[in-house]
Amino acid sequence: MSTIAASSNAQRLALFYREVIGKKIAMALSGVVLFGYVVIHMAGNLQLFAGREQINDYAAKLHSSAPVLWGARAVLLTAVIVHIYTAIALTRLSYAARPDGYRKKGHRHSNLPARTMLWSGMVLAAFIVFHLLHLTTGTAHPQFQDLKPYDNMVAGFQMPVVALFYVISVVLLGAHLYHGAWSMFQSLGISHPRYTPALRKFAVVFAFLLTVGFAVVPLAVLFGVVR
Repeated sequence: MSTIAASSNAQRLALFYREVIGKKIAMALSGVVLFGYVVIHMAGNLQLFAGREQINDYAAKLHSSAPVLWGARAVLLTAVIVHIYTAIALTRLSYAARPDGYRKKGHRHSNLPARTMLWSGMVLAAFIVFHLLHLTTGTAHPQFQDLKPYDNMVAGFQMPVVALFYVISVVLLGAHLYHGAWSMFQSLGISHPRYTPALRKFAVVFAFLLTVGFAVVPLAVLFGVVR
């Protein structure tokens, strides 16, 4: 019976996902997972300012339990796949549903982050791949040392091209998060004239703080504040 029930639930979930509202909710929920990861990751990066021992110990603790680490990575990877796949599906549905004339007029009323969500998402996907190769596996880092994030970040961000690429990418991340957070509230039904302005302000502040929190690390290394 449990197998039949699980199969029935999976079918209902698949049917729900086929609907636009199902895709929007999947987009929002996967976004919540990614938002949470981004906040935790930023907090980890900022430990660079606490010194070599602090951030290196933090990295060692994260890697001390392989099941927990790989479990978290599996959840994160699933959220990324769902988010990207659903974003492409919703974009296709949006373009297919709009006549050319309406589509052209629509650009006047949407903001820049909203119009560039797909493109900024593609750039961020490329950045994530580079980031993993650069500071996680060390494949793209000429002086990589295992479980020594302090030395890896200092050596990596002393290269102006790399540091500026990170800064540009996190600015795009901020724009992406602003519109993503705002859309998430609407998709989950958290929208009301009474508190909509507060939610919009929260999205702006949230995106701004994360952008600054990520950008300050490569900039601090590039300008010699952290050595």
